[in-house]
Amino acid sequence: MALTGFRPRRLLVVLAVLCGVLAAGIAPAAAHAALTGSDPAPGSVVAHAPEQVALTFSEGVAMGDDSLRVLDPQGRRVDRGKLRDLCSGSVVKYGAGLPPGLADGTYTVAWQAVSADSHPVSGAFTFSIGAPSRTAAAVPQQQVGGGLVGALYEIARYLAYAGFVLLAGGAAFVLACRPDGARVRSVQRLVVHGWALLTGATLAMLLLRTPYTGSGKLADVFDLGGLQQVVLSKPGAALLARLLLLAAAALFVAVLFGAYARAHRPEDDGPDGDDTTGAGKRRRDRTLGLAVGGVALAAGLATTWAIAEHASTGLQPAVAMPVDVLHLLAVAAWLGGLAALLVSLYGGPPIERTAVRRFSRIAFGSVLVLVATGTYQSWRQVGSWRALTDTSYGQLLLVKVGLVVVMVAVAGLSRRWTNRLAATATTDTTAAVAVPAAVPAAGADAEAEADSARPGAPTAPADPDRAAQLARQQAALATARKKRARDADPVRRSLRQSVLTEAAIAVVLLVVTTALTTTEPARTEEAVKVAAAGQSPDANQPRVLTVPFDTGGPGGRGSARIDLDPGHSGGGNELRLRISDPSGKTRDVPEVKVSFTLDAKKLGPLPVALHHSGTGHWAASGVQLPVPGQWQLSLLVRTSDIDQVTETRNVTIN
Repeated sequence: MALTGFRPRRLLVVLAVLCGVLAAGIAPAAAHAALTGSDPAPGSVVAHAPEQVALTFSEGVAMGDDSLRVLDPQGRRVDRGKLRDLCSGSVVKYGAGLPPGLADGTYTVAWQAVSADSHPVSGAFTFSIGAPSRTAAAVPQQQVGGGLVGALYEIARYLAYAGFVLLAGGAAFVLACRPDGARVRSVQRLVVHGWALLTGATLAMLLLRTPYTGSGKLADVFDLGGLQQVVLSKPGAALLARLLLLAAAALFVAVLFGAYARAHRPEDDGPDGDDTTGAGKRRRDRTLGLAVGGVALAAGLATTWAIAEHASTGLQPAVAMPVDVLHLLAVAAWLGGLAALLVSLYGGPPIERTAVRRFSRIAFGSVLVLVATGTYQSWRQVGSWRALTDTSYGQLLLVKVGLVVVMVAVAGLSRRWTNRLAATATTDTTAAVAVPAAVPAAGADAEAEADSARPGAPTAPADPDRAAQLARQQAALATARKKRARDADPVRRSLRQSVLTEAAIAVVLLVVTTALTTTEPARTEEAVKVAAAGQSPDANQPRVLTVPFDTGGPGGRGSARIDLDPGHSGGGNELRLRISDPSGKTRDVPEVKVSFTLDAKKLGPLPVALHHSGTGHWAASGVQLPVPGQWQLSLLVRTSDIDQVTETRNVTIN
């Protein structure tokens, strides 16, 4: 296949940008912190106005006083405007107080927050006091983090990952595989462009952070007050730290392609006349110093993602964040090194066989690290085999695994061609000498060169400009001959093609990997489904509901725990009820009633015959729920002759 004029570096950048635009434009970032419960529950009807509205989340969130708003049926805000932190233990819960004496009707709860892994989340639901009514409350139709601002922010996220891979992986390729590559222009441009891409994307994310998590208006990128608040947040601090590390990385790149490149010139002796031993020692010292500094910078940059993404939340964050850093470094070493190998194969002097073999070993080690860290991350974020196929995160993960398998298979072909370079090393040297002599000269300059070789031929022109022009032409001819000789080698040509295939797969793999960071983890998605269905993860387990209540009188506050076992349609269900005071101690009340209603089938209310089985405990056997569906459980609690309340909850019956 002819590849005349092919520019692999441009292709990699264009593919990365295009894939970023397409993938980011599909949808706004999915929610990472999810609402798993509320009090009152969505769609519920309560007999009396609650003292507050409380929201429970699947992971830590950042909320302000204006993040939770309660609107009356006319659309007026009725909450007290002061957010309460109700978090306890592993339960993430926030509440907003309500004034007493709220009128009957349907109220709207609108909320907005930023999850602990930096993604904005929002939502709205309704509940009714007394009886449902019409409501004129208006809530934002656009999900926070969406629209043009959301698309731009997601594009910047993709480009930031691509820039990190090119910067860290390209530099690692030079230091560990091909020191002479520090003098190759195509490799230099690749690493420098990676630095510029990462720096520009990070600046864009920092400026877009205010509208991304708030108003959604692009003009707010110039809001200095909002930028100040962003810098004080965890995601903003991570972006600012990344910029500081990139300033140090600029110095690293300057030394790598400056002093380090000069130290690896073909001449054994430096310009100051040092001998070979002294020059070699300085080379080793520079290599070691740059390697240590480069690893520290790359690890620091990777940490800015780990502290602000999935790894910082959920299970075992103290283990997950270092594992995430290792995962990112392995990705950069493999994919960034692959990009550097690709531009080395297509531009500059022919790459040495030893450099290709070194990269092959590094790539193999990177794959082993990716398998180990990826397995841990998958267990942490997925949690079950079923979630691999039933959730968006699991499906994307399967696509990523498939791409890695294909890429490793193609890498095996590249390794085979790399091994064949050893058998053709002597042939390559011969071809490099013989082919230029076989290439026919062309043009007047070539004829002049031939004439000058004859005995008695006139000397080169005395005109300095003409001599310089001839020198440039001869250099161009020599470069063209070398390129023809290099492209004529079938082994190197096959190696270039297999590496190009790897690079194309790597671009798609990078897109899928970045998409995983903007997709709700499977564990969270499963937890939200369970919470929405009002059931435990295992459908064979009892339905368990905890219902807080407040009758409004002295000692009227408490909670009821209801266990319905097994929670299936038909007969044979056993219901157990426990009443406790705010401290958790069981207590008796004068009266408690439970009934079930299925509005979709016009069934109910079906009362449950409870019998008192001990202090604070009631039970019923043979509870009949004729058909499966979304039933509404109604709980009446009376704490005195005049103080009582009725609470409702939804429960799914299979």
